[in-house]
Amino acid sequence: MKSQITSAISDFFLEYETPRQVLVKNRRVGVVCRLIQLGVLVYIIGWVFIYEKGYQSTDTAVSSIFTKMKGVGYTNVNGTERVWDVADYVFPPQGDSSFVVMTNYIITEGQSMGKCPELKGSHNCSSDADCEGGGYKRTGHGEMTGVCVNSTKTCEVLTWCPVEDDHHIPKPALLTSAENYTLFIKNFITFPLFEVTRSNLVEGIDSAYISKCLYHPDDAPLCPIFKLGDIVKLSGFNFDLIAQMGGGIGIVVDWTCNFDLNVKHCKPTYKFHGLYGNPDEKDNAKASVGYNFRYAKYYVEDKIKKRTLLKVFGIRIDIIVQSLARKFDIIPTLTAIGSGVGIFGVATVVCDLMLLYLLPKREFYKDMKFKYAETYVQDPETEPGSMETELSKK
Repeated sequence: MKSQITSAISDFFLEYETPRQVLVKNRRVGVVCRLIQLGVLVYIIGWVFIYEKGYQSTDTAVSSIFTKMKGVGYTNVNGTERVWDVADYVFPPQGDSSFVVMTNYIITEGQSMGKCPELKGSHNCSSDADCEGGGYKRTGHGEMTGVCVNSTKTCEVLTWCPVEDDHHIPKPALLTSAENYTLFIKNFITFPLFEVTRSNLVEGIDSAYISKCLYHPDDAPLCPIFKLGDIVKLSGFNFDLIAQMGGGIGIVVDWTCNFDLNVKHCKPTYKFHGLYGNPDEKDNAKASVGYNFRYAKYYVEDKIKKRTLLKVFGIRIDIIVQSLARKFDIIPTLTAIGSGVGIFGVATVVCDLMLLYLLPKREFYKDMKFKYAETYVQDPETEPGSMETELSKK
């Protein structure tokens, strides 16, 4: 028994087993096998390695965005001249990656808290019974006092008076000069996996260049200064229309880098997308056209608190950083190769199915591929020709 165990252990460590192969000369099966293997090879080389870069590891960046608008606007409304600078037309204050540039507005000056009638044509009434005291209307400007004002035939409300009249949006936009405003974008990114930090102020972008450059997709693709009119045009919108009603534009700073090359080749590209707005006159029939919000400036006059209310129409700009960096790594390379080698087994499975179940000589191929052996146990006392009896004789 010990010798048998020793022999088994010796065979396990000192012998090598290899599967038996049967060479089948069949044109159809051979062609199918080679076509499948060729398809797998094209997939591994073309898709996995060339297109998907399966031999590289990937990382996304941690980023930070700083912005700065420059430019001055001028308006003359009913003989009142005014100059608008950055502090007036950018909301919120500068520096964010998402902000609004005012291009049009409706101004209501000198509002103070008091009682006044709603606008004509809004919340009409014929008697005080139509104005429920203490009640509110969803589209109203304040709390109803229960009085129907005869001169306007509208309900009296407690609110900031006079109430805002926003039914007539200035056309063309009051701040069409906004087309010449400029936007400066400063972007810093870090790829933690590769320990690489970059800025959109890449090699060659210095103070002298920035002072005179203006972004152009072909002539100056790395210039970080953008004219607002160019941004709108590149996003596919019409500036006059979007300036009147407002809208939204997305600027994508795309960092797609291959660190198998020199780091200096890692440079950003800028893409512009019109998100929502008023690109066509027919959109006026749609609900909630454009983009607007209200902003108030408070002050005290003759000890009375007052405010100037602005309904702001503007271009909302959202700057988004999109990043993907790659670099050669032996682990994903071996993983891709191993998975590709495994897929080669598909050819063997398909060809075996053809040989064993589809071809006319399938029984012959079965006999060639499989060797059948019967295993049985007999009683050595009653059947001396059993396997156990033969072993005992030895």
